[in-house]
Amino acid sequence: MGTPGSIEIKHFKEVREENNYTQADFASLLGIKNSTADIERGRTKLSGKVVAELLRQFGINPLWLFGESGQKYLKISKGDVSPKVVTVDNSDNENIVLVNQKAAAGYPHNVQDVEWYNQLPAFDIPLPEFRNATYRGFQIEGDSMLPDYRPGEWVMGKAVPSIEEASNNRVYVVVMYDSVLVKKLQKLPDSSKVLLISLNEEYLPLEINVHDIQEIWQVNSKLTFNLDNPSNSGLFQELQHSMEELKKELKSFKK
Repeated sequence: MGTPGSIEIKHFKEVREENNYTQADFASLLGIKNSTADIERGRTKLSGKVVAELLRQFGINPLWLFGESGQKYLKISKGDVSPKVVTVDNSDNENIVLVNQKAAAGYPHNVQDVEWYNQLPAFDIPLPEFRNATYRGFQIEGDSMLPDYRPGEWVMGKAVPSIEEASNNRVYVVVMYDSVLVKKLQKLPDSSKVLLISLNEEYLPLEINVHDIQEIWQVNSKLTFNLDNPSNSGLFQELQHSMEELKKELKSFKK
């Protein structure tokens, strides 16, 4: 809980008053029930959804909101899903930043913060497939993309400059304003929306607005550490069993 004098409440109220909204109107705009009075009194804390709405609708920098940056506004993309920050190594060559599960939680709010990226590990892959484009590594969290992508594995994503250049039914890392998702993307007849589909059929597709997307990375390779227990072990055992059966039949045939 905040206190009425805490920096985020002061800033929240400042945004409302600057834009001449009543507490009720501002609440309606941000998807809050009834009024923003409880937030401004410090009774209700600012949710991630409200922080994301302030960024999406007013360009308010979440770090400024919580007193961690002097930069009040961030540029909000309308269809521009290209990388907001690119990092380079000592030789001025672009490198591949790795965003692990923990970092992914903060990634949407730090997507334009150069200093934040410098804390993340980065490396270079000297292969032709990773030349002449910007790549970023993201760690898979959860089981929504099983069986192809397992929790803990890493996917390498190639930057996509605009939603028009994204292809149907390819897998992408989709950076929203409040989350980072790895999903199969499908464009809809209404060009302002896309469908994000999980490979695990237990998860329903998500219909999202294009203007809620900050960045898109096309997944074209992955790093896996599960080679000691292959996912097709069931098939392998079946083949082994068939071979044993075949051997038995051959033996009996020889007799």
